[in-house]
Amino acid sequence: MEEIKIDIRALKKGDIDDEYCDWFENNDGHLNYYTGSGRKFDKGVLVEDYQRGLEEKKYYYYLIFDTSNNNKIGNVKIGPIDWKNKTSDLVVFIGNREYLGKGLASKSIALANKVAFEELDIRRLQGGMIDKNIPSIKAYTRAGWYIEATMKGFYYIDGENVDRVCVCCLNPKYFETGE
Repeated sequence: MEEIKIDIRALKKGDIDDEYCDWFENNDGHLNYYTGSGRKFDKGVLVEDYQRGLEEKKYYYYLIFDTSNNNKIGNVKIGPIDWKNKTSDLVVFIGNREYLGKGLASKSIALANKVAFEELDIRRLQGGMIDKNIPSIKAYTRAGWYIEATMKGFYYIDGENVDRVCVCCLNPKYFETGE
């Protein structure tokens, strides 16, 4: 099996086309792990989020693509950014279902870490996911993140208390890494 080479670049408004918007249809339950709030996404919401992020300099979106054929794979959202404390969430979404399960999320996270640390000068990245989302937890930890905490019963899903696993990555420019 040939390794898929990927890269990320700043998302452009024109990237938010029908293919991109189709990723946010939840016909297969894939988005159940993406949004803890159950928020619905359509083209209007996606374009509005993208434009507001640029205007407010609080969210930055990147397109993940296959370098061999320029196929869109997914996106990365860095934000909301707290510029005073130089912290941010970082979320990776593999939207093109054909690329799921190929280890691309961890590669995308590693590329986004580099952008966040070197271009945006973020000190600390963090995120969280439901404890049953093992592939996501593995993707982040393979990309140099570590599990920082588990928040008991953080989510309430289908009448059940579900834990949130909190992950974190520290910019070595600001923190000793012990290496």
